[in-house]
Order: sequence, then C-alpha cells, then structure tokens
Amino acid sequence: MIDPQLAKRIKLVGFDVDGVLTDGSVYLGTAGRHDVELKRFDILDNVGVRLLRAAGIKVVIVSGRVSPATTIRGRELEVEAVVQDDMAQKLEPFQEILNRFGIAWEEAAFVGDDLPDMAVLRRVGLPVGVANATQEIRAVVSHLTAASGGYGAVREFCESLLKARGEWDDLVQQYLMEREPTSTGERRGT
Repeated sequence: MIDPQLAKRIKLVGFDVDGVLTDGSVYLGTAGRHDVELKRFDILDNVGVRLLRAAGIKVVIVSGRVSPATTIRGRELEVEAVVQDDMAQKLEPFQEILNRFGIAWEEAAFVGDDLPDMAVLRRVGLPVGVANATQEIRAVVSHLTAASGGYGAVREFCESLLKARGEWDDLVQQYLMEREPTSTGERRGT
C-alpha cells in the first residue's frame, strides 16, 4: 500500500524498460539483411500510463539499453521523455529530466528491477520494484508490485498510486466517458 500523503506529492514517474515495461526478454534476429530486435510489452500498461498522465503526472522512460522498440513504445505511450543510455547511466539523465520540469527528487517515483536502476531508486521519493526485481533492488524499494515486469506490473503500480491519491475511480469514469458514443454515434471527447 502506498502512503496517500506520499502519493499526492508525486509529480513524475519514471519507468525502466527491460524487466519493467517488458519481461526482460529480447528477441534478436534478421529480416533480410537487417538486424532486428523485438521486445514484448504488456498492453494493459497502456491504460495505466494514460491515466497517470490524465492525473497530471509526467511519465518518462529511462533505459540502460538503446533500442528502436523502446523509442516506438515511448511514442505510443506519449511519455514526456525517453532516455536510452547504452552505458546504463541513469542518474544524470533523470536529474536533467527533473530539472527540465522543475520537479524535486522527493516528488518523483521510479520503477526498476535491476542494478542499473539503483542510483535513481535511492534518490526518488517513491522507489518501486517489480515482483521480478533482484534482491538488491528489493532491499531499497518502499513498494513492490505483485506482478512481474512485462506482465502488468506497470498497470498495477499506476492503479496503486492513483488509488492512494484518491483519483482512480474518477479517472476511470472519465476514461470510459471519453469512449462512450453519444446519441449521434460520435464518441465523447473527440
């Protein structure tokens, strides 16, 4: 359970990719003469991230690998920033993101699973690990999801945070209303 006072202070949520937004698997192969990398993302995470953004919470992706799949996923989720560092240096880029938005470390959450996430998790106000996180990460987080990365952990965290803020039910109703057809057959909110 996330403390409601802490939940209300959160203005930005950062997500790692491999092992958090995905199950950690990377599929490598070729298509013609081109190398191809594919990742599996859980579609349930889409609505969770959308509802975070509807609540006015900024969402960013910070990955320790450079991958076109991550770029595509960030664009699809309409996150505010996607940072990919092939040296897995996450602390400085995350600090730059916070500076850009005028957000303090205490007002940020980060969801991680492995050692490259440690530096950021030690600094944020709400450090979160997924069920498949390493023991080292489990030791520093204040919230651990029941679901594993790539299997609804992001959605679970989004829901937990928004429920702790007392916003979940209203955001769900708003989301549903925007997709409900009016008497003329058009969708609301379009």
